Amino acid sequence: MQGSGTGASADSGEGSGTPLSEAIEPGETGIPGTGFLPPAAGGIAPATVPPDGLDPLAQARRLVRRVRVPRVGLLAYVAALGPGLITANAGNDAGGIATYASVGASYGYSLLWMMILITVSLGVVQEMCARMGAVTGKGLSALIRENFGIRLVAFAMLALLIANGGTAVSEFVGIGSALGIVGIPSAIGVPAMAVLIWLLVVRGSYRRVEVIFLLMTLAFFAYPISAVLAHPDWGKVARQAVIPSFQLNAAYIFTFVATVGTTITPYMQVYLQSSVAEKNVTMRHYKYERVDVYSGSIFSNLVAGFIIICTGATLFAHGETVTLADDAAKALAPFAGAYAPTVFAIGLFGASMLAAAVLPLATGYSITEAFGLERGVDKSFRDAPVFWGIFTGLIALGALIGVFIPRAAVVQLLLVVQVVNGVLLPILLIFILRLVTSKDIMGQYTNGRVYNALSWITVVAIGAISIMMLVSTILPALGIHVFGL
Repeated sequence: MQGSGTGASADSGEGSGTPLSEAIEPGETGIPGTGFLPPAAGGIAPATVPPDGLDPLAQARRLVRRVRVPRVGLLAYVAALGPGLITANAGNDAGGIATYASVGASYGYSLLWMMILITVSLGVVQEMCARMGAVTGKGLSALIRENFGIRLVAFAMLALLIANGGTAVSEFVGIGSALGIVGIPSAIGVPAMAVLIWLLVVRGSYRRVEVIFLLMTLAFFAYPISAVLAHPDWGKVARQAVIPSFQLNAAYIFTFVATVGTTITPYMQVYLQSSVAEKNVTMRHYKYERVDVYSGSIFSNLVAGFIIICTGATLFAHGETVTLADDAAKALAPFAGAYAPTVFAIGLFGASMLAAAVLPLATGYSITEAFGLERGVDKSFRDAPVFWGIFTGLIALGALIGVFIPRAAVVQLLLVVQVVNGVLLPILLIFILRLVTSKDIMGQYTNGRVYNALSWITVVAIGAISIMMLVSTILPALGIHVFGL
């Protein structure tokens, strides 16, 4: 494996257009860690005078961008919250809500112990990606291409495209379900929303409405409130959160893999590293980014845990399962009462619309970066045909399939997509581990023993449970039963 050198690089690779972070989230905020690199690392010192030949306004902009505003104490950490928090919470989309609700409705609190372990794994995996972005200044797909060659990067991007294609479908299925709850047919609503998302991104207006979709997802905070109002047995919740239990049956293993796949979604890791790299976060201020990553992981999985507790205390306690999107809304009844379906629909719509725009865009950036192709929302279709083709294709695929999915099959489809993510996740994690443990790439910032142990345990555990899932589903169809599955 060839090293790409140490230190952060400001070069984002050939053919780069508008940075991924600038295209799908708010621009530079002047927080610590977002300044230019020191001259020794190939960057421009903050006090460097801009080159001649620029008009005064352009010179002023450059100087302002180079000014690093010192922040201290708690404010510095609060200001750094960004990519990690957004990335971790991306798991709480349509597929995530369906999966966590199904876990609580089907198994009560018995899988809460898994959420604690997977929170650790999520934090470790995302921290590694963020650290690679800070050290190298490059996205994950570019590093895979540079260090593993074109064949392996093609294999990695194919796995990512399959996973993201399925997730894109799930987002539009979520949009259709949300609209259906309020009486809008998916045959009308889904295509209309697909066209709206496409126009917002192509015309550069998406960032103006992104905050609206983000605010809509706050409706899911009704789950923690409903969990408290449902009066669960908190002693039982605590016990099952720390005492592992496992069932050797196909349905349980299927749900287990789906939970892994929706919590550590492959595209989340690619997006996070690209965001950190494009913002020029350096190791000098990386401690702020680390706080962002860990706080995002804990926060998102707390919400997921409360969804499980809420559905466990309401649906599981009354023997109800989640077969329709409306069923997941019933768990909000202790808080929202008769308005529970509407509250749920608002949250589901906002989360699905947000992810339906971000995911195709992030996929386009990742794949074109991997092959050194033109990319960026500031590029025309003629200049960046592959980038826009991937973006448009994923939206069209998601909308087309989303329209024809029967209402009764929505939840099952969402679970299947998360299972696919879980099965493909180890492929991406192995590439991440090979890169982050290379001294040629990471220099002194490679993993320590504890991080390596946690990372490889995560890979082996996910790989093993995925194999068990395949054994429990495929072999019985052939009349072969292993370990009672």
